[in-house]
Order: sequence, then structure tokens, then C-alpha cells
Amino acid sequence: MPFFLRMSKKSSKFAENLGSMRIAFTTELPKEGFRKLEPLAITGLTWLLAYRDAGWQQAEVLVSTFDYKVPREMIEAMPHLRLIANFGAGYNNIDLEACRERGIRVTNTPQPVIEPTAELAFALMIDVARRVSEFDRRIRSGAKQPAELFGVMKNLSHSLYGKTLGIIGLGRIGQALARRAAASGMRVIYHNRRRLEDERIRGLEGVQAEYVDFQTLLQDSDFVSLNLPYTPEVHHLIGKPELGMMKRSAFLINTARGAHVDEQALVEALQNGIIAGAAMDVYEHEPAISQELLTLPNVVLSPHTGTGTWEGRIAMCENVCDNILAFMQNDLQAMDIVL
Repeated sequence: MPFFLRMSKKSSKFAENLGSMRIAFTTELPKEGFRKLEPLAITGLTWLLAYRDAGWQQAEVLVSTFDYKVPREMIEAMPHLRLIANFGAGYNNIDLEACRERGIRVTNTPQPVIEPTAELAFALMIDVARRVSEFDRRIRSGAKQPAELFGVMKNLSHSLYGKTLGIIGLGRIGQALARRAAASGMRVIYHNRRRLEDERIRGLEGVQAEYVDFQTLLQDSDFVSLNLPYTPEVHHLIGKPELGMMKRSAFLINTARGAHVDEQALVEALQNGIIAGAAMDVYEHEPAISQELLTLPNVVLSPHTGTGTWEGRIAMCENVCDNILAFMQNDLQAMDIVL
């Protein structure tokens, strides 16, 4: 029997038994984001925090967050689990094979993450190129002699205007970043596994983005931004050979997934002047960060905050609600389906 038919029957049965509905959360999230589910409380909606509240293993729905691993053993500990509604666009935190074996549906929240992540990527570009964080640290540490910090030919940095941004992964976030770059007078090039047709890049809103091969992007870009999802095939997409293809004046920006970059190779490239700098929101062994990155002046670091705005978090919660409600109504078309 086709997979979607099996799921269809399970979700229909689930919808008929809302009186005993239990939702387990891996992480405490803003309650105001889940108001769409409040009417269900009349029928006995139960909220549980995994590994803290008694009975969480009996939940039919698990709301997981992108930074929380959901391994096979956790899935097997929940015999009634029918849906994992992931809070985040990425879903490599979930053992999808274990879900597939059990016929468990998995959803994500791709829409609310677009603009906040693109905002941060652009902010990191400005920060590392104009040395904002570096200058902030310097002023704070040298406040006793501020006059030494000022001068016409001191503290020079690089402009974004007129430069080339190379986007690896021109999906919705990449397109939102391209719009911001174009508004700042940048040329935009991109590389995907295959060239996008015009109907796939409506998010550019008239901005021109030129498709180039991978090597050309690395060689021609002043800024290389990673905006693609993680799969094993793109593990260490950027390593020593790729960093060596980049301009010595180029900057690497990563707001996607840390494992896209060989972090040790990046450290060596930064130390040896192979590239000019890097700005990172994600790390290969997150939450651990290479000690060398913490000490290099030409690096800007943020703690995986791409979607971390109040507005973004509430919108992601609402997206989770929409996926749960659509699942209960067996409305597959309304769900952001991963599996």
C-alpha cells in the first residue's frame, strides 16, 4: 500500500480521537504562538515537556526544535506517535528512517524562517566587511586612550557596493538575501545543482541573479554565502580546495548548517590569509566552536540566531499549529511535509 494512504488512515483515526490528544514538546516555546490550538483544550488537549513531564511518551504529536536531536530511541519510546512537527526549516535533527518505518509524518516550518535568516546573513556580511564587531571590541578594550583609535587612514574596511555576492543555494532564503544585496548595489550570482527556471525564482522580485558553475562562483565572488539545506552529499562542501579557489579578499558567510564547512580548513585559511574573513551563525560541531575562531579578529560569530527574532519565533509556532491542525483534518495539501 502506498505510504500516503497508510498515513491517511492513521491521521483520520487520530482526528476521531481528539479527546485524548497529547502534544509533547522537546523545548519550551512561546505559548502565545499556539493560540490556534486553544479550542482543542475543550476536548482534553494535554501539553507535555519531553523527559520532564510524566506521560510524555504517550503523546500522539511531538513538537521538536531544530537544535534538539530526535533519535530512533526517542521515537521508539513513543508508541502512539503519529506526527513530528519540527520547529525549523531544517530537519536533520530527526531520524527520518525511524519515522519512515513507523509511518510517522514529519513537517517543518519553511516560510517563517526566510526573512529573519536573510536579514542575519546580510547583517553578517556588513559586519565582517566593515569590521563592525572588531571595532566595537577595540574601542571597548582601548577606552582609556580613545584618541589612538581615530584617524583618517585608520580602521579601513571594505564596502559591499559594487561587489559580487555568490549564493550557494538560491532557495527562498537565498532569494531574500539576493534582494537585499541588489538593493545595496551588489551583483548576484548563484549556483544550485541545476539552474532554476524563471517560475522558481519569483522571490527575487525582478532582481537579476546569474547562474554559474560552482568553481566560477568561488573564483568570482567577493562574498560567498551558504544558503542550502544539509544532506550528507554536501558535507564539507567548503574545504581546503574550495577555500583555495576563493579570492584572498573574499569573505565566507554561513547561516545554513555548520557541517557544510570543514571548520579546521577554514581556520587555516583565515590564519594564512587564504581568504579575508568569515561570518558564521552555525558550526560544524555545534554548540562547540573551534577555539581558533574565537581568537581570530577577522571572524564574526553568532550563536545560531538566524531565525531568532520574537516575530520569527511566534510565526514558527503558528506554522507548527497549522501543520498539526492540517494533519488532524487529513489535509495533506495544507501541510509542510518533509516525510
